[in-house]
Amino acid sequence: MLIQKLRLQRGWSQEQLAEVSGLSVRTIQRLERGQTASLESLKALGAAFEIDFSHLKEPEMNPVMGQTPASQSVSADEALALAHVRKLKGFYFHLMIYGLVIGFLMIVNLVTYRHYLWFIWPTLGWGIGILFHSLRVFDKVPFLNGEWERRQVEKYLGRKL
Repeated sequence: MLIQKLRLQRGWSQEQLAEVSGLSVRTIQRLERGQTASLESLKALGAAFEIDFSHLKEPEMNPVMGQTPASQSVSADEALALAHVRKLKGFYFHLMIYGLVIGFLMIVNLVTYRHYLWFIWPTLGWGIGILFHSLRVFDKVPFLNGEWERRQVEKYLGRKL
């Protein structure tokens, strides 16, 4: 998450960070999700951010080096916000792909066989999937949001968290 915070502070996309650091976009994505980085990847990112690569390690993963500077550490609320924005980005990407594919299917349908509008069926099916995805991302399903999860954990533990 620290890598994502540093990237966002500079206004870079994952693709731009990958280009500047010489790493692949997939590597940047994995590291932002919290997977461990190799020493070479940390050095490349440190050079891209113009900081010592030892500061890129999370405090709990690097007890010998000490804590990262306060301005670069990721607080719990920042981590939640970053995770929420990642979910939003995934939803909007899903919505964009839906629009492109359904638009393409509509054009193919209208060009090849105008008498039967078959593109409506994938539009409805996939649209239902988009609806459920939006309900999940925007926490509109009361039994799948964070509050419900907290209540279930407290119920199982028999105490407040």
